[in-house]
Amino acid sequence: MPAAPSSGPLSGAVPAARPSQAADPKPTVLRVALLGCGVVGSQVAQTLIQHADDLSARAGARLELVGIAVRDASRPRDGVGTVVPATLLTQDAESLVDGADIVIELMGGIEPARRLIHRAISGGASVVTANKALLAAHGPELFEAADAAGVDLSFEAAVAGAIPIVRPVRESLAGDQVRRVLGIVNGTTNYVLDQMTTHGLDLEEALKEAQTLGYAEADPTADVEGHDAAAKAAILASLAFHTRVSLAQVACEGITRVTAADVAAAQQTGHVVKLLAIAEQTAEGVSVRVHPALVPAAHPLAAVRGAFNAVFVEADDAGPLMFYGQGAGGRPTSSAVLGDLVSAARDRMVGGRGPRESAYASLPVLPHDAAVTRYQVRLVVADRPGVLAQVAQVLADHGVSIDTVRQAPDEPYAVDVAEGTAALLLTTHSAREASLAATVAAVRGLEPVHEITSVLRVEGA
Repeated sequence: MPAAPSSGPLSGAVPAARPSQAADPKPTVLRVALLGCGVVGSQVAQTLIQHADDLSARAGARLELVGIAVRDASRPRDGVGTVVPATLLTQDAESLVDGADIVIELMGGIEPARRLIHRAISGGASVVTANKALLAAHGPELFEAADAAGVDLSFEAAVAGAIPIVRPVRESLAGDQVRRVLGIVNGTTNYVLDQMTTHGLDLEEALKEAQTLGYAEADPTADVEGHDAAAKAAILASLAFHTRVSLAQVACEGITRVTAADVAAAQQTGHVVKLLAIAEQTAEGVSVRVHPALVPAAHPLAAVRGAFNAVFVEADDAGPLMFYGQGAGGRPTSSAVLGDLVSAARDRMVGGRGPRESAYASLPVLPHDAAVTRYQVRLVVADRPGVLAQVAQVLADHGVSIDTVRQAPDEPYAVDVAEGTAALLLTTHSAREASLAATVAAVRGLEPVHEITSVLRVEGA
């Protein structure tokens, strides 16, 4: 392939069509197209330009940023006009993709990202993406397209920002059997829950603080309802268990019902409340879910503070492994994107390609109520003899046994208990989700039970 011009295209211009790889299997220049110039995209563009020599030396070919596709080229963007020439911006994403060797997709959302990635792959370009929602919804079709075209589709930044977790699970643990993955993969919710734990804030107060600091969007729905974490859980489960798991198969519950009293009760029993993405393999299949959970204070995930992320992996031979770091932000996420870019460039230079999708196991993905977990239940009951025995009998009737029980009228979670009632906190042994849910419903119907104030799962024991 002849070397591309050293300067970027004129405003709104796009590079010429990409010559075929067969004509020159070892080009001296690889043309890089960037789709999207938001927080992450602008940082990727700046680093590509500021560290062009280093990145090119690592890749084995000159990495030339030939254009940045945006919806509105007139809008101000960080670094554009200073580090990044404004002439690189274009609103013609299709032509930009057609002239690139490697396409970096940082637009987010499903469309037009899906269509543009298909276009890039069909034209022989390798693709780097951080689009977790797209991969969770349409990953299989994109992987199949990449396989058919013989190009790379890389997505390290889609799961946990700067934390290298995709490559370790897919490559470093390829000779092992991963049994379970527990992840704190959403920085916004971890920050909110951490503030509730360390400063006694309620959820609304902590969320407003997160928004003020830029950790949460003006509309935090995707974070607090667990949707962001669920997309990442689907990707992690697919990688860990060599089984295609879609977003629709992930049971999802956010943190909107977690109260300050829940957090206080957790501390009294030696736990911390975290929003966990959980993927585990059982004899029956794969269970994937996202929900708030009580994590024992001694577990490594309990110490993950602020907006940081962490992924805890349990494998047969390697044992427990934890990957920890910044899970969001322009610079951290750009690190993962650029790592994928260099790898994709190396593959093109040697005429090879990176790891392909591995879905050979095709394990059944279990329904949510088949998951095995533990419950911690807080309830208010009539303060009279025999009540605990009635509750225990209902649990026994449903095949659920009690691990611990506490009656603590002076505990922080019992301050509003009326006279003549008592606050109980029950922790169960492990049981199926369906049995536990049925048990709670039956307990709620008992005459001496005034209210069930909270039900949280216990994980990581």
